[in-house]
Amino acid sequence: MLNRTGRITQLVRVLALHARCPWFESVCAHMKLIKNLFFTSLVIISVILMSCQGKNTTAQPASSGKGVTVLLLTDSSGVDDKSFNAAAWKGILDFYGASGNEYGWLATENQSMYVPSLRQATDEGHDLIIVNGFTWDEALTQVSNDNPRQKYLIVDVDWVEAGNVMQAAYAEHEGSYLVGAAAALKYLEDREANPDFLMFPRFGFIGGMPGAVITKFEVGYIQGILSIIPNAQIVDYYVGSWSEPALAKIQAMNWYDSGVYAIFSAAGNSGNGTIAQAREYRAVGRNVWAIGVDSDQYEEGLYNSTDSAVLTSMLKRVENSVIFALNAVENNTFNPSVITFDLKADGVGYSNANAALGPNIINRLESIKQQISSGQITVAATLAEAVRLPGFPQNLRAIDD
Repeated sequence: MLNRTGRITQLVRVLALHARCPWFESVCAHMKLIKNLFFTSLVIISVILMSCQGKNTTAQPASSGKGVTVLLLTDSSGVDDKSFNAAAWKGILDFYGASGNEYGWLATENQSMYVPSLRQATDEGHDLIIVNGFTWDEALTQVSNDNPRQKYLIVDVDWVEAGNVMQAAYAEHEGSYLVGAAAALKYLEDREANPDFLMFPRFGFIGGMPGAVITKFEVGYIQGILSIIPNAQIVDYYVGSWSEPALAKIQAMNWYDSGVYAIFSAAGNSGNGTIAQAREYRAVGRNVWAIGVDSDQYEEGLYNSTDSAVLTSMLKRVENSVIFALNAVENNTFNPSVITFDLKADGVGYSNANAALGPNIINRLESIKQQISSGQITVAATLAEAVRLPGFPQNLRAIDD
């Protein structure tokens, strides 16, 4: 049983681990000499925490008993992006339960800090280090090769050459096909109810940073739309950032004003700008839609107590791959290889939280889902494959790495 001073010292050490302040640990050495200064110690802790603000990490107060430690490294969006990073964090929380000091996260402000952040995390001795997104690939390749005994998981990558890295890849094109079909089916339903509604169907796609992964989202989405409406018009735009929702919002407003019916954003936190604009327009009676990504973003689109501007979301079940890797570490079955999470393996999917989809559309989507899972429908995963398909647009901003 720790006495009062011991408990305070332990608390300071936990805070030091997560705050990453280089002089913080030295405080602990002197704490043992302090007796009966409980309130004074709390003041010291408060001052230290204030000096460490901006590091954006989290710690939990109690142990879950899992015996596995993990640190999640994200881009500057952190785990509150309500999208890609939030899905990875959800996997960690689902694995550990409501409490545990074995896990945490760290947002890294820019790519120039990726290598230092990875080295620091590695030095701390976590059982598993997770980096979320393909922008981490070069930094992870460098650091993992320098630390062959450390276990790493990278999400959204299948090309890292290292003997200690598990790589989670996804069939984003399959899930995106479903949400594209959903948007097109909803358009036809609205058109049947109002024959004068949007004579020329137009759909938009907003990406974050161009690359092979985001291309899978875009080409799958377009194939899904064209499978329902072969003459649909497609426009696309890339923000150039995962954390600029204002830019996506402006583009969404311009597109909606020009007659675009639905916009699918695969842009991290930037995509929340699309949802914000759709929410504003639907609140005043405009019939436009946003499509969420990675996590179910239905609640982000709520513009009253019951109605959401997010028609559906392409669910990229990052949480499943995180849980898979943590279980592997815990069970000593960690395999540094590429694991692909496709539609058949429940790695991707779509959300039916919005009642606006209706049972007829959901039934069609379930039928399409089964056809993709069984191989009856093959969805192109690259721009090079997709542009050879009849009617596929030839002037997209997507790229294949």
